[in-house]
Amino acid sequence: MGSAVLVSSGGIGGNVDKVKAAWPVDRLGPKVPENFVIGVPAHVDGRMIDIAKGVGANVINRDRMWHYTEGLQNWDPIWPGHGIRVLPAPSSLWLDATGKRLPPFLFPGCDTLATLKHICSTGYDYTWFITDQSIVAREFALSGSEQNPDVTGKSIWQVLTQRVFSSKGTIPVQNFVKHGKDFVVADNLTDLVAKMNELISTVPGAPQLDYDKIKDVVDARDSQFDNTYSKDAQAMLIHSARTYWPDRRSRIAAPHKLLDTAKHGPLIAVRMNLLTRKTLGGIETNLKSQVMRADKTPFPGLYAAGEAAGFGGGGVHGYSSLEGTFLGGCIFSGRAAGRAMADEVLGVAEGTKP
Repeated sequence: MGSAVLVSSGGIGGNVDKVKAAWPVDRLGPKVPENFVIGVPAHVDGRMIDIAKGVGANVINRDRMWHYTEGLQNWDPIWPGHGIRVLPAPSSLWLDATGKRLPPFLFPGCDTLATLKHICSTGYDYTWFITDQSIVAREFALSGSEQNPDVTGKSIWQVLTQRVFSSKGTIPVQNFVKHGKDFVVADNLTDLVAKMNELISTVPGAPQLDYDKIKDVVDARDSQFDNTYSKDAQAMLIHSARTYWPDRRSRIAAPHKLLDTAKHGPLIAVRMNLLTRKTLGGIETNLKSQVMRADKTPFPGLYAAGEAAGFGGGGVHGYSSLEGTFLGGCIFSGRAAGRAMADEVLGVAEGTKP
């Protein structure tokens, strides 16, 4: 073993058993969800966190996690159970597993943790989007660099033709609609609900959806678009979001009724799974990224950075964070570790550049 060791192996999101073991039932109960799709590679399994703990490192804030509610089974997976997150805009109708509309303000793209808490309170671990071709084409974006070749390839032409002017959406979105196990497509609501029930018929304990109740919910939503003025919270959100012209032009579909299938069909239903992602707790460290023991003394020669250290300190973000702040914690804790390790191993003076 080296004279200075850095643990920067990520969190526990690739290990569903560890996610379940750490699940905060007091906040996200009443029970631990059974099923997840996995939003990080399989090697992000928490093994090094456990190894560090086994030799005396203090691990804190295990209940702090950031998981998503709009997960899809990847039809072309890179790792086992590979899940892809939908980054939705606000127009899809969001229902729980029993067909009830999620309450305000739990709309697509709004409040991840509040939505996760509500979903867990239903006793089921999936939800439904009822949407249509016009909304999917404009409002479905997918996480992952491989799902955004137009952006990663820096192709302005593809961005314009697939995101701004396309009636079908990006090629990766089209592939999910065509091949994804969580998608069903139909020309009318009767057939759509039948296909939704068929999709979950093999899931133990999954409730069958009642067509009449689904029809009432869809009609209630659609009635809010008879006029441009509405007091429905989701309709207000859609209208408000479209006042920002870039979103109006490229991200948020024009307000319309879901059952206007002649103009906006076909209808599409999407089963949304819980998707594992970030570990916000981890190995406790000090400001030099030195690993701390339970007695609050530094562990000689052992350092931790990035997600393994809760992005710094064992949980610098508390309970909430998003991608930009995650990245900042990785950079800062990694830099602190590198400087401290250089000082320990090479004797570089504090405050100088290694």
